Amino acid sequence: MHRIIAAVLAATTCAAAAHAQNVPTLRAASAGATFTLEDALAAAEGSAPAVTAAQAGIDAAQAGRIAAGLRPNPTIQTQIENIAGSGPYRGFDQAETTVSLDLPIELGSKRSARIAVADAQTDRAILGAAATRADVRLQVTQLYVEAVAAKWRAFIARDQLRIAHDASNAARTRVQAGRASPIEEQRADVARLNAQTAADRARRLADAATANLARRVGTPAIGLIDMTALDDIPPASYGPPPTVAMAGTLALAAADADLAVADAGVRLARSQRIPDLTAGPGIRRLEATRDTAAVFSVSIPIPVFNSGRAAIDLAAADRNRADAQRRITALDLAQAVTDAQADADNAAAAARNANGPALVAAQEAARIARIGYREGKFGQLDLLDAERTLAETRIAAIDALAAYHNAKARLERLTAPAPAPAPERGD
Repeated sequence: MHRIIAAVLAATTCAAAAHAQNVPTLRAASAGATFTLEDALAAAEGSAPAVTAAQAGIDAAQAGRIAAGLRPNPTIQTQIENIAGSGPYRGFDQAETTVSLDLPIELGSKRSARIAVADAQTDRAILGAAATRADVRLQVTQLYVEAVAAKWRAFIARDQLRIAHDASNAARTRVQAGRASPIEEQRADVARLNAQTAADRARRLADAATANLARRVGTPAIGLIDMTALDDIPPASYGPPPTVAMAGTLALAAADADLAVADAGVRLARSQRIPDLTAGPGIRRLEATRDTAAVFSVSIPIPVFNSGRAAIDLAAADRNRADAQRRITALDLAQAVTDAQADADNAAAAARNANGPALVAAQEAARIARIGYREGKFGQLDLLDAERTLAETRIAAIDALAAYHNAKARLERLTAPAPAPAPERGD
C-alpha cells in the first residue's frame, strides 16, 4: 500500500505535493489511536446476536442433558371397589379401598441411551457455537477489509479529481493562448465532471462500508481504522501450494458430531424396543371386616402393534444420512480449501504486480504525459489515457489487496480448528 501513496505523491504536480501532505498525517494519526481489526473482532464477539444465540443453544443442550438423566416419576394410585351396587354392595359397608405406589422400572438401558443422545447433542451445540464465532470473525474481517479498501478508493478518487482539475486548468490555458482547440477545454471539463461524480460515489461507498462495520461490531463510532491493514502481502512462491490438514477442522468436527448424534439415536431406538415394568406395593382396606392386607402389582405392556422396529429403521436411516453427509463435507471442504488457496495466491500475485511494475510503469507514463501535454508535445487524448491507466492500476492494486485478504480470511475460516473435546460426563 505504501507504493500507492508514493505513486500518488510522485505522479502529481507541484500543487499536488501540498495536497498529498495530508496522507502521512492521516497515517500518523492512525498509528496513534486506531480501531484495529483485532479491536473489531473482540467487539463483535462480545455483541454479536449470533454468538448469544449459539450460547443459548449450548445452555438448552445442557438442560436437555439434565432432563435426559432424570428417572421417571412414581405414581400413587387409589382404587375403591364394591360400592354403589345392589344388595349388600349398595353402600360402603363392603367397600375395598386400595392405595398403591407404582414405580416405573426402565429396562434396556434407556436412561443411559438418553444421556448418550443428550451428551452428543451438547457436543454438537458446542461445535456449533465455535462455528458461529468463526463465522462472525470472517464477516467482521471482510467488512473491515472492505472499509479500508473503500477508504483507499475514495482517496484515489479524490486525487483523480484534483488531477482532473489541473488538466482542466491546463487545457483552458492552452486554449486561451491559442495553442489548442476549444474542444480540448470541453473534453477536460467533461473529464473533471466525471471525476467529481466518481469521487462522490467513492466517498458514499466508504461511508457505507464504515457504517456497516460499526453496526456489525456494535460500536456507534469506530474512529480511525488502520489504513495499513492491507499492506501485508506474502512474497512470491513457486511450486504447489502447501498441503492443508483437514483433520481437526470445525467443519469435519461438526460432521463427526452429527454422526455421533445419529449413532446415539440408533442406540436409543433399540433400547426402547424393550418394554418397561411398572411395579409397586399397596395396602387394601376391607370395610366389611375392617381388616387390611398388602398387595403387590406388576404390569408390562405387550408390544403387539408397535414393536419399535420402525423407530429403529428411522434412526438407522438418519445415521446413514449423517455418514454420507460427513463424506460430502470432507469433499466440499477439500474443494473449498483448494479454491481459497488459489484465490489467495492469484490475488497476492495481482497485488504484487499492481503495486510493483505495473504501478511504476503507469506512474511514469502519467508523469511523462503531463509534462508533454504542458509543453505541447502530446495531445490531450494521450494525457487522458495515461491518467485513466494510472487510476485503473491504483484501483486494481486496492482490489487485489482486498481480494487477497478476503481469500485469506476464508481459508482461515475453512481450516479453523475445533475446540478441545469436553471431559467425560458421568450420570
